[in-house]
Amino acid sequence: MATILLVDDEQPFLDVLTKRLLRRSIGVLAVSTGREALEALRENPAIDVVVLDVKMPVMDGIDTLKAIKREFPLMKVLVLTAYPTVKSPEEWIDLGAFTCLMKPQDIEGLLAAIESAREVRGAQY
Repeated sequence: MATILLVDDEQPFLDVLTKRLLRRSIGVLAVSTGREALEALRENPAIDVVVLDVKMPVMDGIDTLKAIKREFPLMKVLVLTAYPTVKSPEEWIDLGAFTCLMKPQDIEGLLAAIESAREVRGAQY
């Protein structure tokens, strides 16, 4: 079973997406800040993929992505955003993201991206 770290400051979104992923046999750790995401990664080496929101208070998606890639360079991070004007998908990839997906994202598209990231990450070990 895959385990993902879901990072988003909107609790209703976290709740809905967590339920949808759990129904698909995906393990989920859900946190609402970048700092919590880093702590969760340090404490849970079984995390396969991070799904990261862009717009968050205090430590936004850009800062969180940079911190994750500094500390966990092999971790695959899927950026999930409702704000296409913040950065282009190419810019997110240049920052170290595996891919950039737009909200709302259908569950099948998200699952395909998670699986793709897991396969690439697995090949790195």
